Amino acid sequence: MQALQINKNPEVDKVFVEYPDRVRPRLLFLRKLIIETAKETEGIMTLEETLKWGEPSYLTKYGSTIRIDWKPKTPDQYAVYFKCTSQLVPTFRKLFKDSFTFETNRAIVFTLSETVPSEKLKKCLAAALTYHKVKHLPMLNIQT
Repeated sequence: MQALQINKNPEVDKVFVEYPDRVRPRLLFLRKLIIETAKETEGIMTLEETLKWGEPSYLTKYGSTIRIDWKPKTPDQYAVYFKCTSQLVPTFRKLFKDSFTFETNRAIVFTLSETVPSEKLKKCLAAALTYHKVKHLPMLNIQT
């Protein structure tokens, strides 16, 4: 693993504290997966952790923003959000249609009771974190 510089906005930690106790560990797990994936992905030297629309968000120099959140209107689920105009979610749907639940072209949705397929999700996260380098490649260069 390479050294990864994480630029953190302290406001992000405040958002995590506000999530309900039953939700927070799942979102912290997603955060951990994003950071691990950035560390393991060649060419990523810096990861920015910030807030976009009040949601924990992650961005790299050549990537597309990844957001994670839980919403009170859907209390039993949480999601990883991607830029809806990108080819990210449509590609993930083609490759992992049996592994994930999708919300239109913007999110992978999980229920609080399910186990996240971590290795498959990390492939999706790596594609998002390097999107502007892989968007021209077949299936965003994701190896299944």
